[in-house]
Amino acid sequence: MKAITIKQPWASLIALGEKKFETRSWQTKHRGQIAIHAGKSVDKKAFETFAEVFKEHGIKTVDELPVGAVIGTVNLIDCHKVINEFPIEAWTTGPNIRGREFYFGDYTEGRYAWELSNLQVLAEPVPAKGKLSLWEWDGV
Repeated sequence: MKAITIKQPWASLIALGEKKFETRSWQTKHRGQIAIHAGKSVDKKAFETFAEVFKEHGIKTVDELPVGAVIGTVNLIDCHKVINEFPIEAWTTGPNIRGREFYFGDYTEGRYAWELSNLQVLAEPVPAKGKLSLWEWDGV
């Protein structure tokens, strides 16, 4: 299965069902199931920015976020180019992005919003070494 490594806290926002688009500087033609790998790197300032969202899910500290492990799977259903960014929303070649979702990504013009669906959270994180780009994961 293809996998993508995502820095924390963004990987957990996906696994909690809060983040439905992953923003990247590159597009992919891949469609279908991908594993979400929580990288070992954690942006503590971003966690604090989204602390209220995590508290809604019972997560009180950054140390509770899994790292260095696959935490779930999603279906990558489309890849939309960001065509305009405004202070509170972004326009893409697909849906316009607003609300919490807008703040969970980097919607700078020219980037890509990967649309995710069908989240499946793993019962326990599966330790794995992450890689750049899409990579093959043999864990499930």
